[in-house]
Amino acid sequence: MPKIKTHRGAAKRFKKTGTGKLKRYKAGRRHILTKKSPKRKRNLRQSTITVKANAVQIKRLLPYK
Repeated sequence: MPKIKTHRGAAKRFKKTGTGKLKRYKAGRRHILTKKSPKRKRNLRQSTITVKANAVQIKRLLPYK
């Protein structure tokens, strides 16, 4: 049985926490920031945990993480 390749795009976007959940950063912080409120931009800085429904698919892309 050959080794499974890690999906490199997913590996750069997601990190695994100590409890095994997947951490991700929020979208919408790259450009067009002038129309967004300071509160909204501040909240986009924090990372968040992925939804369980998506976590199953992402874990398949990251077999060794």
